[in-house]
Formats: sequence, structure tokens, C-alpha cells
Amino acid sequence: MSSPGADTNDARAKEAALLERLAALPSLIVAYSGGVDSAYLAWAAHRALGERALAVTAISPSYPRSHREMAERVARAVGFAHRFIESHEHENPDYAKNAPDRCYFCKSELFELLEKLRAERGIAAVAYGVNQDDTSDFRPGHRAASERHVLSPLLDAELTKLEIRALSHAAGLETAELPASACLSSRVPYGMEVTPEKLRQIDRAEDALRALGYRQLRVRHHGELARVELAREEMPRALAPDALRAISRALHDAGFRWVSLDLDGYRTGSANEVLQIEPPRS
Repeated sequence: MSSPGADTNDARAKEAALLERLAALPSLIVAYSGGVDSAYLAWAAHRALGERALAVTAISPSYPRSHREMAERVARAVGFAHRFIESHEHENPDYAKNAPDRCYFCKSELFELLEKLRAERGIAAVAYGVNQDDTSDFRPGHRAASERHVLSPLLDAELTKLEIRALSHAAGLETAELPASACLSSRVPYGMEVTPEKLRQIDRAEDALRALGYRQLRVRHHGELARVELAREEMPRALAPDALRAISRALHDAGFRWVSLDLDGYRTGSANEVLQIEPPRS
């Protein structure tokens, strides 16, 4: 296992503690999006509990098609039990109005669905993949999890994103180097209504950019304007005239009237830059 900046022995010790805690549970549902954290948690639950662990993926307009494909591939490769359910958070006016606490209503819908499934199947608990690094950002979804007694095993084990990537690599998970991601609604600025049409437009645009070979990206939806964020290392290629024309054509084909390239580049949580967030107390 190797990952720059990750302490191998410390990460291994945290993984051992994680597996021990998971093995002590009678059974578990894992909220599984197919991203780095939830895939590692699903792998760990499968290793600790075998058939007593079930990974569940919620499908909605805010869930990218590429994530579904990844979730299916990883589940098949590892061999853990997996199923899809449908969620309808976009039908909740409190979610659609897109206030800064939007994620609270999304996670509330998800955890209520998983709690219903847990009760129907007689499963002991529900868990999700929040990690140690997530506590430094604005995470209203964690409040929804706390209110519904959803377990956070990666956070309890104090695992960081870097450690999860390193441990995922050691486990042979395809998600180990997967770029950070979030639901498609996070591409719509706070205060602008979230609609299924906007989410489909964003999904088409991001798929088109990935087809052009870009890896770390976001398409931020500002009405008729698309603001494209790319990783800094990918910017030089994107600024070549032919590449700019290809990006513009792809975004226009997705339905945007105007296309801009954000010169600050890709950064996680950029939607939260408009918020005044107090630093965590030590």
C-alpha cells in the first residue's frame, strides 16, 4: 500500500479497528454511492460481515449515470450484496429551493428509505461513508445522519480521505484514485432552484467533458451559462484553441447558451465559498 502523505502503519491500524467494529454488528446496510468512501466502507463491511452486509444505492435525478456504472462494477468485482432503490428528494420543496442546507433534506430522504428497508429485512443498523476530513467542511447531511442514528464507521475510525484512498488501493478497489465527486445538485448555486432538467443537463455536459479526456471536473450551472472547473494540471491542454472549441461545442450541445472556463480551476466545495463558515473548534 502506498500513497503520498499516508502513514501505512497508522492506516492499517485504523483499518483493523474499523473491521473489528464492523464485525461486532449483527448485520449492516451501507449507503453506497460508488464513490471512494462508500465503496471502501462497502468493501470493509463485506469483509467483516460477509452476506450480513448489504450495499444500497439510491437512484434519483441528482445521481450521475457514471456513478451508477461505477457502483455496479465495484459491487461485481468485490462480490458484495448490492441493490438499487429510488429516492425522490427532488420532489421536496425544501430540497428544490436549494438553500445551503439542501443536503440535509437529501440525506433525510435517503436515510428514511434505508431505515424502512432495514426494518423490513431485520437488519441491525445503517451506515454511511463520512470521513475525518469531512468535518472541516459544511456538512448538513451529517446532521440528518446523527438525528437518525446512522453509523459513521470511517469517521469513528478517524480515517482520512488520503488513508481511505491508500487502503482502497491495497484492497484492489477501482475507486482508489477516483476523483472526488458529489451529487449533481451541488453544481447548482445556492438559491437557484434544483430541477430534474438542470440535473440532466449537467450530467450530459460532464459526460461530454469526460469523453474529451478530462478527469477532474465540474460543470456549474448558472442558468444559460455553464462555468467549467478543471483540475489545474488539465488546464494547459484545455486552453489550446482546438480544445477550447471542443469544450464549447460539448457544452452548447448539452443546452447551455454560454460557456466559461473558471480560471481558479477545480476545487472541492467551491459552492460553499459563498458561505461564512466558522472554523472547527479544536
